[in-house]
Amino acid sequence: MPWSSRWQVSTPTCSLLDYLFTSSTAVLSGQPILLDADRPEYHLTLHTYREWSKRLAAGLRQRGFKPGDRLLLYSGNTIFFPVVMMGTIAAGGVFTAANPSYVPRELAYQLKDSGAMFLITAEGSLATSLEAAKSIDFPQDRIFVFDDGYNTFDNRGRSVQNISHWSRLLAPPQEAATFEWPTFHSREQMDITTAVINYSSGTTGVPKGVEITHTNYVANCVQTAYMASLAPDYEEKHSTAKLLSFLPMYHAYGQTAHCVSSPSRGTPLYIMRKYDFLKMLAHVQKYRITGLNLVPPIAVALSKRPEVKDYDISSLEAAGCGAAPLGRESVAEFDRVVTKGRFRLRQGWGMTEITCSAIGWDPRLEMDSGAVGELNPNIEGMFVDEEGREVAHGLSGEFWVKGPNVMKGYWRKPEATKETVTDDGWLKTGDIGYRDQDGLIYIIDRKKELIKVKANQVAPAELESLLLDHPAVQDAAVVGVTINGEELPRAYIVLQEQQRVSPQEIAKWLASQVAPHKRLAGGVQMTDAIPKNPSGKILRKILRERAVIEVGDGAVRDSKL
Repeated sequence: MPWSSRWQVSTPTCSLLDYLFTSSTAVLSGQPILLDADRPEYHLTLHTYREWSKRLAAGLRQRGFKPGDRLLLYSGNTIFFPVVMMGTIAAGGVFTAANPSYVPRELAYQLKDSGAMFLITAEGSLATSLEAAKSIDFPQDRIFVFDDGYNTFDNRGRSVQNISHWSRLLAPPQEAATFEWPTFHSREQMDITTAVINYSSGTTGVPKGVEITHTNYVANCVQTAYMASLAPDYEEKHSTAKLLSFLPMYHAYGQTAHCVSSPSRGTPLYIMRKYDFLKMLAHVQKYRITGLNLVPPIAVALSKRPEVKDYDISSLEAAGCGAAPLGRESVAEFDRVVTKGRFRLRQGWGMTEITCSAIGWDPRLEMDSGAVGELNPNIEGMFVDEEGREVAHGLSGEFWVKGPNVMKGYWRKPEATKETVTDDGWLKTGDIGYRDQDGLIYIIDRKKELIKVKANQVAPAELESLLLDHPAVQDAAVVGVTINGEELPRAYIVLQEQQRVSPQEIAKWLASQVAPHKRLAGGVQMTDAIPKNPSGKILRKILRERAVIEVGDGAVRDSKL
């Protein structure tokens, strides 16, 4: 039988705007909550966050932006990124953001697929935006230039190459003061109204737009807030909390945590416009940051890079890691090297199709470093075999999840939605894992990434976790490659600085710790970097294609349970 979360909590009936700001006119805090990490004098309070959002909403309405219309933001993080998101939603529209590393072809796809009415682009990405727009005949007068936030604050926004500055979309403050966004009085309104379309990473085929409703967003924020509040010292720690944002806000993780959740709790958030490891350490030291939201590559870097000892990061009281699995050994090393007993790194689990997260930790419990936690409030889960039949307790299977934060569906792709969500609301996550006797959940790997070696399944994440435990290894990725008709594991390794170890030594070291079918019979290749998307997920398709060129004799076979 499927099991349910230990907690059931009430989700308020309101729009995402009312959840965050209470109402269009409520008196709000004047304390800084969104601060530029390089120049914190440029910041937003909850009040000014709302007022800037209202200015954009009113200005969009004046330009004919109607309920349900889409706006696409193509930019890295700035303190005004959340404003564009909430202003679009306040206008009754749907917000979508594109990966700022996209090339013209990729941007053009999302721009056309979303049917966006307006495109706001970072100035540094203007050439890409113009090329993308031209390829699909997108009107140039609907493109606007975004800045790093400083010129907008100082009212110095300027046109670039005859493309208007985005501030031209803003209504004057006095006009926006009376603007009111629609309020929701029923759960049905929340359920049917899309707030955001976040595009999936597109590990198979082209990326798909994931429709996230007001219900989805509010429910997920309530779930994670409740889990955090279970800590016995929550009020004390919350009153002094400071966070640092370097996760990309176009991604569900950074967007949910930093555009909505932390502002709704009144927690000061220092926003890095671009991730830089040493700058991150400097900001933690300077601002006495107390909590970090991490992805595996950054967690591993904190454990392994020697520069960490040059900075005082003792202010940290909590850290969570998501977006991709982090092995037990890597978690243990983080706790040993970084936290030093002050706290323990907690993994979570989520995906774009679940708004952000579905699994977290009860902060009152001792944790198992290999688990990702237990179900958040109001969530149901089960593990199933290839036929969709529930597997016995403790056995591995595909994780299915059900709850109020499961997406509305894939944007304009009903067949893909039907393949992913059952008629009774179960989301097929594609992740393989199991649940132990204590109710803790373990995620082993992605179903489509399993390597099949002589009928045995090999999880790349397991081997990567072991490889990261080698003192000479800074980063690692494992993929399957077909050699002489057989699929075999092949590793790509980034060595620590000033380390010298041969591929053969790495393979021999791993062979001593795993069953024969898990050995790196496909070889070991040293490389300068592991290709990853901004959320930290390994771009295995790139490595699989590389492996075929290097040693393979054909396409890697599909892995099955």
